[in-house]
Amino acid sequence: MTIFWILVAGLAALALLFVIPPLLTRHEAERAPDQDQLNLALFRQQLQELDADLEAGNLDRGQYQAARRDLERELLHDVDGQGADPAGPGKKAPLTALILVLALPAFATWLYFAIGNSAIIPRLELAAANRASAPPAGHGMASGAGTDAASLEVLVERLAAKMEENPDQLEGWIMLGRTYVAMEQPAKGAAALERALALAPQDPEVMISLAQALAAAADGQLPGRPTELIATALAVAPDHATGLWLHGLAAYQAKDYTQAVARWERLIQGLDPNGEDAAQLRQFIADAREEGGLPPGGVDSPAAGGPVTGSTVATSPAPPATDAGAPTGPAEVTPPVVRGALQVEVSLAEPLWREADVNHSLYVYAKAASGPPMPLAVKRLKVADLPLTVTLDDSLAMTPEMKLSNFPQVIVGARISPSGQATPQSGDLEGETGPLAPADQASVKVLIERIRP
Repeated sequence: MTIFWILVAGLAALALLFVIPPLLTRHEAERAPDQDQLNLALFRQQLQELDADLEAGNLDRGQYQAARRDLERELLHDVDGQGADPAGPGKKAPLTALILVLALPAFATWLYFAIGNSAIIPRLELAAANRASAPPAGHGMASGAGTDAASLEVLVERLAAKMEENPDQLEGWIMLGRTYVAMEQPAKGAAALERALALAPQDPEVMISLAQALAAAADGQLPGRPTELIATALAVAPDHATGLWLHGLAAYQAKDYTQAVARWERLIQGLDPNGEDAAQLRQFIADAREEGGLPPGGVDSPAAGGPVTGSTVATSPAPPATDAGAPTGPAEVTPPVVRGALQVEVSLAEPLWREADVNHSLYVYAKAASGPPMPLAVKRLKVADLPLTVTLDDSLAMTPEMKLSNFPQVIVGARISPSGQATPQSGDLEGETGPLAPADQASVKVLIERIRP
């Protein structure tokens, strides 16, 4: 506040500097012309004209005398004998100057306290002190790496506090839970989604989201309560695509390949048979048949045509025996070939540098060219690390079955997220390359060159 009032006093003094000196300076008054002298000069001019008319014969002597007497009377009437006051020195205005010196600062101070906001000054000083004490963030410096995450954590903490004050807001709990999961805090996300489920126990979206959060907290494993939630959600919404996919994946993780095939075949019925999603899902089904020694074609499980329920998981049969008498499937179905890791060189196009901040999150990922949209491998870094080279391999898989080595064609990309969200948002900077075969290409270059609409 001290600096503020010093600035106020300085500006007030500057304003007075332009007003006070003229009031204290003596000026010479302007001299007004003498009216008597003007009247006398006019009389002489008119008299000369009368004389000229008399000599020219335009007037006789009597007319001349009468006109002259009229001029003389007018001159005597106009001339009062006093004339103009002689010009003297101007007067000073010390009283006016004194009033302004006192009134101007007083009025400005009163106006500030009447309509101003004095509380903002300490806040501005505190913000300036915080900026001064904060470590500088520069390109390539690790000191700025946590700034974006810290700001996001502050926002999430505010949302969590707001939800504790208003615990009946369903959408708020869902948003909080999904945000925690995106921030790689699945335990907190699951706790928030549990609150949402208590408010909407029959909402399939909430159940699916909670199942995903619980699986993320268990290293991607779905068997157990996540599977129960998924089955309950499918009982409410039997055609829920994400639920069907996860339900099949849960059975695959539990080595119940019969149920995995049944659930994925139900999902594929709602897909375009000529689309890439259907083609990729058929590959998963073929893989499950090969792993379980199931024959091609129809599914030998009651769950194939009937509704999917929670009891299906609880009564799943054990994996088929693998002795010589067990069916082995057709010879043309072969297990996926294990492929090597991918080295990804990521760079940012020069025109987009002004759109990015060194603290923004950078996601480098590989996803199936056709199939589920979830990444097969993903790494989170910072724009400050660009340009960089990162290795994507099976150790970065979100689930054991969704591995980079299990897919013949993948798309490799990189995305800069100002919000820090793991899911793509409008305004993100991104770039992708592919489809490509990881078995044939050990390294790939990705240029981030466009803004997501």
